[in-house]
Amino acid sequence: MSLAGKVAIVTGSGQGLGLAYARELARQGAAVVINDVNAETAAAAVAQIEADGGKATAVVVPVGSTEAAKALVDGAVNAFGRLDILVTNAGILRDKSLLKMTDDDFDLVINVHLKGTFTCVREAFAYFKANNVQGRIVTIGSPTGQRGNFGQTNYAAAKAGIVGMVRTWALEMKKAGVTVNAVIPVAATAMTKTVPYFAKAVEADERGEAMPAFFRHDLGFGTADDVAGLVAYLASDEAAGISGQAIGAGGDRLQVWTHPDAATTDYREGGWTYEALQEKGAELIGAHLQSIGEEFLPLPADLQPAAAEAR
Repeated sequence: MSLAGKVAIVTGSGQGLGLAYARELARQGAAVVINDVNAETAAAAVAQIEADGGKATAVVVPVGSTEAAKALVDGAVNAFGRLDILVTNAGILRDKSLLKMTDDDFDLVINVHLKGTFTCVREAFAYFKANNVQGRIVTIGSPTGQRGNFGQTNYAAAKAGIVGMVRTWALEMKKAGVTVNAVIPVAATAMTKTVPYFAKAVEADERGEAMPAFFRHDLGFGTADDVAGLVAYLASDEAAGISGQAIGAGGDRLQVWTHPDAATTDYREGGWTYEALQEKGAELIGAHLQSIGEEFLPLPADLQPAAAEAR
């Protein structure tokens, strides 16, 4: 077990993707701090990891504030004597289209996803530096943060911001030997369960069956466990040379996302005035427009949702 003797915090790990990450880290030998806002959910997750033969404790606190971040780091150190790994998975959804989204809808999502990642990473990195630990930080992004998605202004902003912070932190943490990366999961969750397009995949997963190959291979869509291996790998010593990356995992697919780069570059002596752009803008910009949103392949006939689900 390559993570034997390591201690990990996984925020938002009472259930779902976070619990899958925590269980895999424990399976690889790490002692794990479970975090959730519900004490019963957190206790059940701890019991599950212990039943698997692992070590775990719970810190029940809503992620976002500096105080919560301190409580998590203190919880790891008090329970297990050290901290080596942080996985920032905690998040909430408040999906609405722009004109329907309230200030509270926006602020709540930003506070948990973006500020919560910031405060937890800051606290963990401070511990790593003070104790000369070459720690591992794994943040959780989303395809929405990479490409956008209708009705998710707040979530897209938070997830894109996380990747931006990761690139910055990789520069700042390099000298200390700490790595930080963003994982972009594509997996069955409470959100995808409500989307008819994924119905047949989710139904198969709930029956304990393998998802159809179309979802796993063609779409790169799978289970939480399909993502957990990447999280554990990035937390290991073997991944010491990987930092500042956005890495996607889902089903049978693994992806390294490119960093934003110029699709085209043109020069004009004296600069690009309004008049010059009127003349050349459509040609120079319009010919290189980038795609937005996720583009899904047509579902095969045998994987089409039932009529009621489609409506």
